[in-house]
Amino acid sequence: MTKARLLRLSVVLVSIFMILLIIVYWDNVGTAHFYLHTSFSRPRSPGAIAAGEDWEALPDVDEFLAKLLSSSLKHNSSIPRKTEQLLVQGSNKPVVSNLEENVRGYDWSTHKDRNSLDQEKLQVERQRTLREFCANSSFTFPTKERSFDDIPNYELNHLIVDDRHGVIYCYVPKVACTNWKRVMIVLSESLLDQGVPYRNPLDIPREHVHNTSTHLTFNKFWRRYGKFSRHLMKIKLKKYTKFLFVRDPFVRLISAFRSKFELENEDFYRRFAIPMLKLYSNHTNLPTSVSEAFGAGLKVSFSDFIQYLLDPRTEKMAPFNEHWRQVYRLCHPCQIDYDFIGKLETLDEDAAYLLQLLKVDRLLRFPPSYRNRTASSWEDNWFAKIPLAWRQQLYKLYEADFVLFGYPKPEILLKD
Repeated sequence: MTKARLLRLSVVLVSIFMILLIIVYWDNVGTAHFYLHTSFSRPRSPGAIAAGEDWEALPDVDEFLAKLLSSSLKHNSSIPRKTEQLLVQGSNKPVVSNLEENVRGYDWSTHKDRNSLDQEKLQVERQRTLREFCANSSFTFPTKERSFDDIPNYELNHLIVDDRHGVIYCYVPKVACTNWKRVMIVLSESLLDQGVPYRNPLDIPREHVHNTSTHLTFNKFWRRYGKFSRHLMKIKLKKYTKFLFVRDPFVRLISAFRSKFELENEDFYRRFAIPMLKLYSNHTNLPTSVSEAFGAGLKVSFSDFIQYLLDPRTEKMAPFNEHWRQVYRLCHPCQIDYDFIGKLETLDEDAAYLLQLLKVDRLLRFPPSYRNRTASSWEDNWFAKIPLAWRQQLYKLYEADFVLFGYPKPEILLKD
């Protein structure tokens, strides 16, 4: 009997060892190794599930992996708010060579005149608004009712994971995502400069920031972890701090139009501008390069862009580009319980508070924000020549983003 028990115990131990070996083997793609040793304290939010709670609801594999992670993750019930000054590391100003950055310009002011916000209450209110509308059966939009398991792998490509600090960031283009990606690179140490991890976000070249191979995202988990990928995603979603930053949806559209069609961008010209000019401006025999087109005065108008968004043929050919795709489609806010919702309109205050919550404010400072040249006050001017019916259709297209994230309905644009 004793030998039989020893044999069964040996089989169990060998099986566990093989599972760990497979996980470590798969994890050799991308970041260096599987961070089972991560130590992290996450902010608690209303309705959040603490470590160790409700694990019986998970399948056996989830339970095993969850307990394995639980043994090394440290959770505090609350995080004190710090008052220390953010530590500025490295040089203060980047070398601005990119045309888009040069057009926008950096805002190096200290913003001392801004009123301090009660960030804790603000976060409670933003999260409550999101949860209430996600739970409201009378408010519907595409994909709202599906579960996390129903989300295709390719739609999880905006969720960047930092295992070193237990952070998941869903990036939204045109909402300070370049600098937040830089922050994630510094935290995760996923990019080296002459063998040394970057310490100052602004030292990271822009071309590396948007290189998909630089970041560990959820859509890469299948290649790394195989059949364990969804189990690991769910565990990380329960244990890690999840955040995103959003922006007034119409202002985000204006910003996307300005950066992709008012500046020379070869890729966007060929993929989007040429079809728009042919379909909505009746141009033929267009130049093959964006520089030739701009030289001939051939540019996509904002009206062309709005027609493209409203045209039912557009998404029959391909999903919206990420720069104008709705936030609910990028970040799945009704399937993922975000711990922190930042807004571009309060970027400086939100960023400073978030870094304090993550307990990394001593490691880095969020890069100074761009001067917001695309302000909400511009909406009236940009939409002045857009027919009322189009404006109303456009609002319906982006209504979920307005409602979920607490942006007021732009009534003045939707009435005669």
